Amino acid sequence: MADDPSQGPHPEAPAQRASKDAAARPSPIENAIFAALAEVEAGKSISPEAVARAVDAENWRRVLPQVRATAVGLARREKLVIIRHGKPVDPNGFKGVWRMRAQ
Repeated sequence: MADDPSQGPHPEAPAQRASKDAAARPSPIENAIFAALAEVEAGKSISPEAVARAVDAENWRRVLPQVRATAVGLARREKLVIIRHGKPVDPNGFKGVWRMRAQ
């Protein structure tokens, strides 16, 4: 019987398990963001360019959109603050030059 409760929960499919494992591990960009934040004094900020250069020194410009996407995700989860002109901004709708600061 498929609905027999004595059988216990159905095991997850391998693809579902792999995606959960990948989501739990920080990306290289996330690691670079937190490493850079750890190097600056409390209250100081880091630039997305510095993070992109830490991830890929030669092709850092190609990494910038991924740095922004990662930073926005972290800001939404309240792991960091995105700032413009020294003030926190909404991660869902900022434009222009921006930086990151630890929460």
